[in-house]
Amino acid sequence: MKIALYQPDIPQNVGAMMRLCACLGAQLDIIEPCGFVWDERKIRQAGMDYVEAVDMTRHSSWEQFMESHQGRRIVLMSTKADMPYTDFEFQENDILLAGRESAGVPDDIHESADARIAITMKKGLRSLNIVNATAMILGEALRQTKGS
Repeated sequence: MKIALYQPDIPQNVGAMMRLCACLGAQLDIIEPCGFVWDERKIRQAGMDYVEAVDMTRHSSWEQFMESHQGRRIVLMSTKADMPYTDFEFQENDILLAGRESAGVPDDIHESADARIAITMKKGLRSLNIVNATAMILGEALRQTKGS
């Protein structure tokens, strides 16, 4: 299972995502440009001692990311999706794609995803923190793919 962050805005979220991926055995891809200056010291600080334990790749663009992941299904985690993640059938090779914290992903990327899933939330509330949402969805994906 792989998590991909599309142009993340908040370095602390990248650090927390590194920790999540390290602990649950998921690979992490960062699709640049980031909305912050990539500072190894700050990223290490945010990721704590989990930085060495995560399998992470940085991509300079969406195109470079796509070239390196041909044949894998991209599952977009989005507040604009209609399919609840609990009704979705995950596959072991899926890439769970998270958009920017401030803006999600552009429409063309949204439309090009193989699937779009959402967390059903209480009416009137916008979204969860990106790491919390990813942890919920990754947990379900691992339950489905590792439980059999």
